[in-house]
Amino acid sequence: MNEEAFEKTQAENRVTFYSRSKQRLWTKGESSNNFLDVVDLKIDCDQDTILIKVNAHGPTCHTGTVSCFDDGDESRFRESENNFTINDLEKTIHQRIDDKVEGSYTFSLIQKGINKVAQKVGEEAVETVIDAINGTDEDFLYEAGDLMYHYLVLLKAKGYSLADIEKELAKRHSK
Repeated sequence: MNEEAFEKTQAENRVTFYSRSKQRLWTKGESSNNFLDVVDLKIDCDQDTILIKVNAHGPTCHTGTVSCFDDGDESRFRESENNFTINDLEKTIHQRIDDKVEGSYTFSLIQKGINKVAQKVGEEAVETVIDAINGTDEDFLYEAGDLMYHYLVLLKAKGYSLADIEKELAKRHSK
């Protein structure tokens, strides 16, 4: 990573490298959609090493493996079986809102305004609590999924993302 790649990584919260073979900046995932979203970035005391913690969208290695550092135990890196993550859901929500995708429930909900979005989060929270107490595990997970979806829509409606929540929680954790 050269200085320009480092600055772009910081500005966009998405890992960018300088590709010697392409002789240009290269954002991991620009062709595969296997982006690396920055969670935390640290520089060592000599300022010659960068440690970047990321949320990976799919495999990170060009060989298709989860990690370039295959130690034979990738289970700690493994995503869900269908490779769909909360970050993927957030990305889809943002895309449908930003691109004003007609016919999408997400875009139609955001058009109804912040009050309606907040109301839906409240409704889904109540349904999740009810199923946590009286429902089946299947019902609880279904409602928890609805709650998470509507919560992400509310974050977007307020101009925030999961990364903002992670920063807030990290501040609390350090106290």
